[in-house]
Amino acid sequence: MSESIENIHMQVMWNRLISVVEEQALTLVRTAFSTSVREAGDLSAGVFDRSGRMLAQAVTGTPGHVNAMAEAVGHFIRDIGEDRIFEGDAYITNDPWKGTGHLHDITVVSPSFRAGVLIGYFACTEHVVDIGGRGFGPDGRTVFEEGVFIPIMKFAERGKVNEDLVNIVANNVREADQVVGDIYSLAACNEIGQQRLMSMLDEFELADLEDLGTFILEHSRRATLERIAALPKGVYANSMELDGYNVPVIYTKAYSGYGLKCAIAPEIPNNAGSLSPFDVTAPPGCILNAPRPRAVAVRHVLGHFVPDLVLGALYGFMPDRIPSEGAGALWNIHISASTRTDAGPEAERKTAEILMFNSGGGGARPSLDGLHATAFPSGVRTMPVEATEQVGPIVVWRKKLRPDSGGAGRFRGGLGQVVEIAAADGYQICFNAMFDRTLFPARGRNGGADGRAGSVALDDGTVLGGKGSRIEVPTGRRVVLSLPGGGGYGLPAERDRQALARDVTNGYVSAEHARDDYGAAAQGKPA
Repeated sequence: MSESIENIHMQVMWNRLISVVEEQALTLVRTAFSTSVREAGDLSAGVFDRSGRMLAQAVTGTPGHVNAMAEAVGHFIRDIGEDRIFEGDAYITNDPWKGTGHLHDITVVSPSFRAGVLIGYFACTEHVVDIGGRGFGPDGRTVFEEGVFIPIMKFAERGKVNEDLVNIVANNVREADQVVGDIYSLAACNEIGQQRLMSMLDEFELADLEDLGTFILEHSRRATLERIAALPKGVYANSMELDGYNVPVIYTKAYSGYGLKCAIAPEIPNNAGSLSPFDVTAPPGCILNAPRPRAVAVRHVLGHFVPDLVLGALYGFMPDRIPSEGAGALWNIHISASTRTDAGPEAERKTAEILMFNSGGGGARPSLDGLHATAFPSGVRTMPVEATEQVGPIVVWRKKLRPDSGGAGRFRGGLGQVVEIAAADGYQICFNAMFDRTLFPARGRNGGADGRAGSVALDDGTVLGGKGSRIEVPTGRRVVLSLPGGGGYGLPAERDRQALARDVTNGYVSAEHARDDYGAAAQGKPA
């Protein structure tokens, strides 16, 4: 077979392998109990070679989960020990430093055997709604307060589930059915990947993944190095001011690598080969390399800003490709709802835990406006209001784009959202605040204006803190989240006047802001 034909053959199998892990991920979406997975896609799935190197990842999922999982599988192999890896096993952890950054993410790794021989691994991760402890919030002083810590261990051995582990987890979380159900969903997800892989290997008459894996990793690494070599030479730096929170270095590496790949080699599939040219370090003990046992529950709040930090440095190399800063971190709100204390005996009170994802505006790009209410860099979907209200007794009274929140510029920053939430009749709610960009807005670039900072308040105007656990919402009051917008790009005076008029007509920009920020009267009326 000629080399060109062989390369085509390998590429076909590579694409097929990606479809295998995509079906693996969609199985998790279909079977998961938590709305964070079913509705928002807060998960990852991938296939790895015998050494624990990631060969392919599912498109469905988040870069933080995927790229952290790329390192995590190696920890699983070392901690379990190759002499204890058997067919029918499934391994589990939520170790923030060996998994994906906090206790709320559970990772399951399953060895893949063919004809009795180990040929690789499947792995998947998802965010569970509750993991015990203080709950999903920023007030823990150590990781011991933040929930149940599951070290790397066997969830199943030779097909037999560790019922003691299941019992411990079920008795230490608030939503036992959801969490335990999600763990089984993770194991089932890997099993589907295994079945589809076996069908693929049968079809292509392959005994293992060795030759295909070598082709994938070598071609991906070579292509990435070529993109790096094409960049102009230089040294550039960037810094950001943020509200801040602890992040394990495994999560810092995940989003740093994502930021680099987005700018330098976005078209090259993400795997161990395309990630290998990037070396990410952070001083031990710094906010981006928080050691155990630091509290890390809301590591995403700072971790989601790492790509913008990296992109800001890359602006010196490729100024025509780098967008302005965006809202960054998701505005996750974790709500605890319970029957009001005046509604009956405490023994009859009902409780529920509700997690809702909301996104601010993306930064404007060198040739396009920023995207509204878009989760960059995490890529998760915003949960539908209807799905969220089905989980627990809350009412979402309002969810709309936030006018004037995008930074002015030749290209406007994306808009954030306004979300207004209250308890359903007969219930009371409190929530954990884990929000950022309430003090430091997304910065514009190349003359563009900053986006608007976010705010947290009650509907009577009472201002609440951006971070804190168990913030009580008084009976009859609503909590109002005003999400930050993205920064603008280019001088506002250079914005196309028809585009500005459409902004005013659509209600994205008020007539007052069009006049003050863009230096000209705009035509049209807000919708």
